[in-house]
Formats: sequence, structure tokens, C-alpha cells
Amino acid sequence: MQIVFLGTSGSWPTPKRNVSAIAVKRGPEVILFDCGEGTQRQFMASPLSFMQVNRIFLTHFHGDHFLGLPGLIQSMNFFGREAPLEVYGPSGCEALVGQVLSLGHFRAGYPVHARDLAAGDAVDGGEYTVAATEAVHTVPALSYVLEEKERAGRFDLERAKALGIPPGPLYSKLQEGQAVTVGGKTFRPEQVLGPPRRGRKIVYTGDSMPHAALVAAARGADVLIHDATSDAALEDKANRYGHSSSRQAAQVAKEAGVGQLVLTHMSPRYEDPASLFNDAKTVFDRVVLADDFMEIEVPYPD
Repeated sequence: MQIVFLGTSGSWPTPKRNVSAIAVKRGPEVILFDCGEGTQRQFMASPLSFMQVNRIFLTHFHGDHFLGLPGLIQSMNFFGREAPLEVYGPSGCEALVGQVLSLGHFRAGYPVHARDLAAGDAVDGGEYTVAATEAVHTVPALSYVLEEKERAGRFDLERAKALGIPPGPLYSKLQEGQAVTVGGKTFRPEQVLGPPRRGRKIVYTGDSMPHAALVAAARGADVLIHDATSDAALEDKANRYGHSSSRQAAQVAKEAGVGQLVLTHMSPRYEDPASLFNDAKTVFDRVVLADDFMEIEVPYPD
């Protein structure tokens, strides 16, 4: 699993940073979180293809988080897309996407489906889910938890041999959860597999103040991508506008016990965002300041 940061600025683009868009590549699929203006161009400058995007999750409808949607939909059309595109967001998402698709001579030559989500709703992606959770912002907003489903336990080769199961295709069947029969004797997967192993977990806050529900949702995440609009000196101002400081983001990461914290959505006032990084680092050591096109590999936990 790979995370590519396509836009890391808050409110408006800067010469070095585009506005919010985060792509998660999992196998052949790309899952997009937020779609600020110019996101399709950011894709073109990245190692990813926007044609691999099947699902888009919008956190809220401030322009720096969704205004790239019309351009992305149309670019997909120009590139000959035929596969359906799913767009999710808080209440009003269905209406917004309907308005986008009705603009002038705007056309999408493929199905575009939109769905409103509320905190507690989840989208099943097959081997993973994306759950919506509460965000505290100045408009209706959501945070998202991408979590892979449990994987099979490790295959115990020595145990399989001791049971008399011959190497080969039967091992694969057991690992896939199927029982096998050898010499009239049936063997079940649990006889040769260890306990189930958890998948990877990524949490994206979108724009939000820190709050208890967010800490609970981020518990044990491998990566927490958190709003870090300001440094500690401007924390009160950030909170008035429904945002977090980098220090507060680090406090959420510490309380939730996450593996890594990534700071994003930096205010354009910070040409040098060193103060944001330094404020977070005093609270939580495993912190990274996102830049546009930064890539993070998320390994399996075991």
C-alpha cells in the first residue's frame, strides 16, 4: 500500500503546494481522498494514473477539497474511461455531483455514482473498508478510516508436514481457507494456520479540530494523516476556524498510539513550515511533514 500526497496546502494553492488531495494505491486500485482544484494535473506529475481511481471520498465542500472534481471527471472522459466512478461525501454529496454533471455541455461518458455518508457509515471495498467518522469543522464534514480486513494467519510448514500433508497445491488451498483431504483424512485450515493477522489502517482527518471521537477512530492506525493548519502560536485562531495546530495533531497521534503521523493542510502563510514540524516533534516523535508528491509505503504490520 502506497500513499501519494498530491496536494498539501490549506485554503489555496501556493507555488510549491497544491490544495488537498491524497491518493492511496492498493494493488491496481487508487482511492482518492479529497479533490482540490488541479488534482488531475497533480496526478499527471505523480507516478499514479487518475484512470485507476474507482472511489473518491470528499471530507467536506470547502473549495480547496472538492473543486478539482469537475476537471478530474472530464479528464477521465477525455481519456476514454468506461468504468464507473463512485464519489462519497457528507450530506449534500449526491446533489453536488448531480450539479457538476449538469453544468452546461459537461459530459461524463461513463457512470458516476454519488452517495451521502454520515458518521458510522462504511463503504465495502472487498478486501478493505472505508468508514466515515465525525469531524469537527465549520461546515458538515467527515474524517475517514481506511482499514484492510483480516488476513489469514501464517502457514506453519512444519506442522503441515507433521500432519502428513504433502507440499503443493493442497498448501495453497489451506491458505485460502479450504479444507483438504489426504488419504481419507480431512484437514482444516486452522490446523496449519496461525491466528488471523490484522490489515493496514490509514486515517485521514480532513479539516477538523482534535476531539475524542477522532482519537478513538485513529486508535492503533499505521498512519494518521492530520490537519496541521497552524503552529502552536496560532492554535487558537486555527481552532476558531475548525482546524488543528500541528501540536494538537501530535497529541491526537500520541493518545491514539499510531505508528506514524503525517502533517498536511498547512496554511499558505508558512513558506517555511519548520515551526509546524518542530511543535509536533516535541509531542510525538514519529512525525513527517508532507510535501506535494511525497510517497509513503505502508508495510503490513507483521
